[in-house]
Amino acid sequence: MEEIQCPKCNSYRYVKSGVIGGKQRFKCKGCGYFFTVDKIGKRIDSYYITKALQLYVEGLSYREIERLLGVSHVSVMNWVKQYGLSRPKNSEYHPTYKILTHHELVEYMKDKSHLTGAGAVITEVGDKFMLIRWERFR
Repeated sequence: MEEIQCPKCNSYRYVKSGVIGGKQRFKCKGCGYFFTVDKIGKRIDSYYITKALQLYVEGLSYREIERLLGVSHVSVMNWVKQYGLSRPKNSEYHPTYKILTHHELVEYMKDKSHLTGAGAVITEVGDKFMLIRWERFR
């Protein structure tokens, strides 16, 4: 039988502390955290966390990231706070972005005039690509 471990501090020291929703509840003696063996909740793949943080640093808003990745803007805010990220401050430029398929990206890049006077980053988002450009405010 697999030994139970505290999900917060990874301690093996715990005591039983009642039953909730038909599942045994435990209290960690090390940190005082209450937990059940089968923790209820939805885990988000680390790919989406990394991509959300990358897009935040690139200048996209929480709501834009939510629409692109399908992850709650509140989750994105919590990750930014958790990892202590801040985006560079530059008031002369603003980001714009396009979502393109591989074929559309190849066609877009053939015309170099799109990239004059702007910085750009291309990143993959699922099976598509995102082109982020920084343009001067006019």
